[in-house]
Amino acid sequence: MALTIHVADELRLTWDGTGAVPGGAVAVEGDRVAATGSSAELRERFPAARVRRWPGVLGPGLVHEGVLPGAPTPRERVHAVLTRGAVAVPAESVTEPGLRAAAERNGLLVLAAARPPATIVAGGRADLAVFTEDGSCVATVCGGRLVHRRR
Repeated sequence: MALTIHVADELRLTWDGTGAVPGGAVAVEGDRVAATGSSAELRERFPAARVRRWPGVLGPGLVHEGVLPGAPTPRERVHAVLTRGAVAVPAESVTEPGLRAAAERNGLLVLAAARPPATIVAGGRADLAVFTEDGSCVATVCGGRLVHRRR
């Protein structure tokens, strides 16, 4: 299975401010986090891994609360959520069959109940988001798959 290392100016294991790693990285294998640490550590540990370098802060993917943004198609509605760094939505937000199917095709988690604040941990599902200083989402990774990248 191919391994990818996501590197950013800063890694936050949670969004509450704890666990910040300047120049941090997350190694992803399949849909799981293989390891976290400094970019140098992970590149040494996994020399054959593909490296994706992102500007800004890398942290756990978000949960989109409320209804999905309006758009002409279910696919575009889901994409609008992904561009905001969300990797999960509450089940009541995707009750239409086409919308639920689009969410599942993109790896967006559909939550039956609220989940605790996300953290990045080795062995956990690789749900990541990268944000610039102005709050713009640069990239979203759902279950190890890059589903949004700002160009």
